[in-house]
Amino acid sequence: MVNKKIFVSGAFNVLHPGHLRLLRFAKDLKGKLIVGVLSDRCAGKAAYINQNLRLEGISANNLVDETMIIDEPIEDFISKLKPDIIVKGKEHEQKFNIEKEIVKKFNGQLLFSSGENLLSSMDLIRKEIKNDSTDDFLMHYDYLKRHKINVDRLTSLMNSFSSIKVAIIGDLIVDEYINCETLGMSQEDPSIVVTPIDNTKYVGGAGIVAAHAAGLGASSSIFTVSGNDENKNFAEKTLSNQGVHSNIIVDHNRITTLKKRFRNKNKTLLKVSHLKQNSINEKFVNILIDKIEKELENFNLIIFSDFNYGVLPQKVVDHITQVALSKKIKIVADSQSSSQFGDISRFKNMDLITPTENEARITLRNREDGLVVIADKIKEISEANNVILKLGEEGLLIHSTNKTKNKLFTDQLNTFNTNAVDAAGAGDSLLVCSALALTCGASIFEAAYLGSVGAGIQVSRVGNIPLKTKEIQNKINTLKK
Repeated sequence: MVNKKIFVSGAFNVLHPGHLRLLRFAKDLKGKLIVGVLSDRCAGKAAYINQNLRLEGISANNLVDETMIIDEPIEDFISKLKPDIIVKGKEHEQKFNIEKEIVKKFNGQLLFSSGENLLSSMDLIRKEIKNDSTDDFLMHYDYLKRHKINVDRLTSLMNSFSSIKVAIIGDLIVDEYINCETLGMSQEDPSIVVTPIDNTKYVGGAGIVAAHAAGLGASSSIFTVSGNDENKNFAEKTLSNQGVHSNIIVDHNRITTLKKRFRNKNKTLLKVSHLKQNSINEKFVNILIDKIEKELENFNLIIFSDFNYGVLPQKVVDHITQVALSKKIKIVADSQSSSQFGDISRFKNMDLITPTENEARITLRNREDGLVVIADKIKEISEANNVILKLGEEGLLIHSTNKTKNKLFTDQLNTFNTNAVDAAGAGDSLLVCSALALTCGASIFEAAYLGSVGAGIQVSRVGNIPLKTKEIQNKINTLKK
């Protein structure tokens, strides 16, 4: 049916990637896509942005053919519209749906989907939003306006970073970038043949988080366990030069994790990791806990930087968390999973967790529900105050509780840098900038903004290079122009 009507409705406070996926699914049904935005009266507490602004956001999307405000019971509106297909999020499938009986009266269909993550590049998102900027670095003025954030406030927060004393606990990694020249195709099999030209090493993992913190003006200390080898010596010397106080406990039965990236013309051809993933034994667990606990009075922020390589067994996490909570020290956590292994929810009662969408879905064992539901469930299971769900080139989703109003707030922030050179380290930059800002009294929305600026700067260069306050300030200053 060429002229079939496809209908989607909701509050649509902010048009986030989850909505885009749902709208794309609906549009692919090959009909006229009609979107109804619930009025302030009908949406009630679900709406925290004026209905006209919410309508404007939906209308700006090129997937949508027609929009309107719905200011009557949804069942009455649907009975008048008589859409051929109604599309709702997958999370509604097992709930009561008033539309189910209504569509039977005119032979309509009710479909459930959360869409697919097909928006693999920022270019696709930008094409779907009318009149978007063509700049490589976007500052997202609409987000700033929505949360009443100004340049002076952001500058004040960054100036306060120097008052923060932060402890970073986690896996130490050394990243090696090996630049190669392509020689051609192998004659024996379909393999590309390259020859190394030069190589550069960087400190990664919890080490670069500590270096970012120092570069942004904070007093930074790292606590970790590594092997006694050349890479440990390199990391220790580099961190010292970057202003980080190193507390590296040597386990002669371990190696310092080394990740090699073979690159050609700004593209990674192959990754090779030298590592051990077994947890540190009880002896080193106790040494690590004792070492951290002796200095805990000196810190007002703790960052768990977990790469699942064994330095953060549950006993370490639980003990340090309990002590930190008793002393009212801010705690944030990031737990990176590269395949099907990892559990961000083991970090309980954090002020902030920053999983990727994939990491959250791995923890929840949930591939079906939409983004907001995933963010809500990961927040509930981890008992976190705030969740920043990282969506790669789609930006991030912020999920937070306003304790004074006892309401959940969700917002989206698109990626800042549309011309990324090296995505490695973006999450670490986001983590540390956001954590420092929260510790200085920022709202989660201010913290996420500064973190996203930091991530945008980081992906503009190859390798893990510590951020500097001046770099972020230079970007913030463009808001005045």
